Amino acid sequence: MDDEQNDLAARVEARHSRDRVLDSGALRALAHPLRVRMYDILSTYGPQTASSLAERLGESSGSTSYHLRALAKHDLIREVPDKGTGRERWWERPDGGVSFGSPETITSPAGRAASQVVMSEFLRNRNDQLLAFVGHGLDRIEESWRDSSLISTATTSLTPEQARDLTLKIQALVDETVDTYRHQQGDDVRRVSIRADVFPLPDLGDPS
Repeated sequence: MDDEQNDLAARVEARHSRDRVLDSGALRALAHPLRVRMYDILSTYGPQTASSLAERLGESSGSTSYHLRALAKHDLIREVPDKGTGRERWWERPDGGVSFGSPETITSPAGRAASQVVMSEFLRNRNDQLLAFVGHGLDRIEESWRDSSLISTATTSLTPEQARDLTLKIQALVDETVDTYRHQQGDDVRRVSIRADVFPLPDLGDPS
């Protein structure tokens, strides 16, 4: 590993050393399709109430309120201080990354099952967002946003070391952008999804 890669690795490691590693209890609390969607909305759009989440998700506010309390019990979300009333509480997801890869989770069958549910729901939501953008968003957004968007897939041949170098560069760039602009506001500012996938493909003939 050369000096540049060492520096990138150190930056990425330092940035994500503060990430919360979910224990099995928190992971099981999150392992519900509606809770994942609620958590995703809070992560993406910021503070919400049970009523606003219910409206977005086509659920009753009683249902979303129940699931919010379940998430809050494991500190996955928290009540926004000094906002709302006794009848209308606001909830937010704390800043910072979250990891599902605790040793407890990886080695426990229940933990692996919960992790699979959570990841499957996150990826399904993510894919739905992309398909909605391709199907309806491209003809509705301003030209400046259309020119600023990117949907790209590429395939190449890499060694594990080269793949790690690429992932470090991508992660460092994403981290820098998120940390700089996370709370930016303005007339031309919109929430933007940043997606990066680097993974080995199966050999031809391998079972899917």
